[in-house]
Amino acid sequence: MGGGARTAADDVTATVRVAARSDLGAVIAIERVSFGDPWTRGMFGAHLTSEGGNNFLVAEQAGSVVGYAITVAVSDESELLNIAVDPEHRGQGLGALLLDAAMELCRISGAKEMWLEVRASNAGARTLYSSRGFAEMGVRKRYYHAPREDAIVLRSDLRSLVRNETVTETATGFPAGVRDPILSSASHFPRQENK
Repeated sequence: MGGGARTAADDVTATVRVAARSDLGAVIAIERVSFGDPWTRGMFGAHLTSEGGNNFLVAEQAGSVVGYAITVAVSDESELLNIAVDPEHRGQGLGALLLDAAMELCRISGAKEMWLEVRASNAGARTLYSSRGFAEMGVRKRYYHAPREDAIVLRSDLRSLVRNETVTETATGFPAGVRDPILSSASHFPRQENK
């Protein structure tokens, strides 16, 4: 696993659930304030179905969508396609909560690893990913637009994930066939200590 300090998701009060079409307005608003080259409504809409390994999760607080994560899992691999938290709700562990839930859902579906790209300059995201066991595998030169920037390619081994026995909230709306997906504000991963 990565060597960074684990970002806490234990004290977050939010519900993680499968996204619905009615969430798209809030998701798109978060996307537009988070990224210089935002996804379109159609791109988000294509991931609303869980068919083909798509997983589209939202974090909700007090009835409002405050973040989202989108993954795709095919065979034993998965990829984190998009993740963001509303700027007004950052720093509360919601990104960690969404990432934990997305990783667990992919692991339950049979994925053994998760891949992602992150802007080289995004130190906060890179720290979070490191705390979840992601390791640098390569660089995609000039991958991002607006502004143009390299992407760091990261990978995490999902086989080492464990479920925490203490669950504070459960997620709802998962596809049939996913048995007892416990996704919560409690961590699903072993604690990591600073060395």
